[in-house]
Amino acid sequence: MFKLSFPSKRFYPYYLLGGTIVLLTVVIQSITQYSLKKQAESAALLNIAGQQRLIGQQVLTNFYECRLLKCNYADMILGLERLYSTNAALRAGNSNLGLTEDEYIEMQGNFDKLAPSLSYMYNNLNHRNKAQNVSFAEVSMHVNTFVSRMNTIVSQYQKKAEDDIETLRVVELELAALSILIVLLEVIFIINPSIKKISVQNKKLKEIAWHQSHAFNSHIKNIKDLQYVMDIEKNLAHKQELLDCVMNELNDLEEVSNNMVNTLEPINAT
Repeated sequence: MFKLSFPSKRFYPYYLLGGTIVLLTVVIQSITQYSLKKQAESAALLNIAGQQRLIGQQVLTNFYECRLLKCNYADMILGLERLYSTNAALRAGNSNLGLTEDEYIEMQGNFDKLAPSLSYMYNNLNHRNKAQNVSFAEVSMHVNTFVSRMNTIVSQYQKKAEDDIETLRVVELELAALSILIVLLEVIFIINPSIKKISVQNKKLKEIAWHQSHAFNSHIKNIKDLQYVMDIEKNLAHKQELLDCVMNELNDLEEVSNNMVNTLEPINAT
């Protein structure tokens, strides 16, 4: 039957370290991408709002030309249509233009203030017959009012964009500070203890190597030498003495072996 195997608990700190780094990377990248998106949206919004001022001035220029000179009246109609539809998009949002509904009361108030001038321009200049009867002074006044209000709205959009960017910048700085703090804590509580464990293990391994190369091998050599002497010794009393020496060496060898086992136990436990 299939059994799930879980990693040893001693590896959990390393998994925590790796997981934290991955999570911080994902969060930082997400905020960076969101910041870039907001900056792109703000730039597009400012560009569209700025174009409204130019279109309003262009409509006034077309009106003068059509009243005093020959002109293509369709250009003024197209300008008015664009002016009217774009104003509605700035105010209520337009998914095709990537604009969301503006929820700022102060900005909505300025859209309300320019609405009469925009309606006057649209209703009186959108038809040739009406355009021939309106006065230059009224058209100029309403166009200037519209452009002035649009200047205010553009300034508000710019301030809003700057505030959004500043907020995101503060969030990024706070996140960077939090990342540094987390890394420092992980260095203190995870990496440093791991380094100390490795140092202890290296020390234990050196001790084992010393036992292996000196104490253990020394006793083995002594036993072999005693065995050689026993093979050539004929006196039984001397052989008994040699046998006692061998037993002493074996006891010492057992002690060395136990020391090696005791040295290995802390390593196996970590």
